[in-house]
Amino acid sequence: MGNVVIDVKNVSLTFRMNSNKAQNLKDIIVLKLKGQLKYEEFYALNDVSFQVNEGEVFGVIGRNGSGKSTILKVISQIYKPSKGKVEVAKPVVPMLELGSGFDYELTGRENVFLNGALLGYSQKFLEDRFDEIVAFSELGEFINMPLKTYSSGMQMRLAFSIASMVKPEILILDEVLAVGDAAFQEKSRARMMELMDGGTTVLLVTHSIEQIKSMCDKAVWLDKGRVRMVGCAREVAEAYENM
Repeated sequence: MGNVVIDVKNVSLTFRMNSNKAQNLKDIIVLKLKGQLKYEEFYALNDVSFQVNEGEVFGVIGRNGSGKSTILKVISQIYKPSKGKVEVAKPVVPMLELGSGFDYELTGRENVFLNGALLGYSQKFLEDRFDEIVAFSELGEFINMPLKTYSSGMQMRLAFSIASMVKPEILILDEVLAVGDAAFQEKSRARMMELMDGGTTVLLVTHSIEQIKSMCDKAVWLDKGRVRMVGCAREVAEAYENM
């Protein structure tokens, strides 16, 4: 494995939550005007540290609400940490919310170019890869239909096909291998393995312990925003299973 490309150093992230149990915006405004609005600090992440080396496949596991998706958003610079810092040595392609840039009034074809541009791909790159994107998505003639006519599974297949077309240096994946039916999931997994074999550094959040064991070199286990364990993926996964 190569040099450290992601260095998470003592990262904490807090959110302010109103503790007055205000039910709506009107209640919040009334309490604020009366000077009675109170907040509590909620730690989404608390003193999290780990390193990812170049070419590594690094897993992130934990229960719902443990901070898995939050740490990916901090690394992707969507959230800024309240304390600590993250150093990332190479460009990152985050696949966190597939299809977040789609326009449902446009056709699948038009959305390939729209979503691809948002991911930083050039018009020429998308034109050159268009047939490959459509073939991988298995949408066929539906590519010329408005996105609002697609099922959610079809939308996700198109989003994954666009996002995985590049060969990124660092790829961040949040549960994206659960897209579509079983056959498409296997094809998605094979595409990810290709990227990994090509030297891409991968940070992977998944609920599948088997994926952690079979695909990852190292892993971190987050529990209520804190690091419970970090190390060899199989050892971390087995400790998590046996807790």
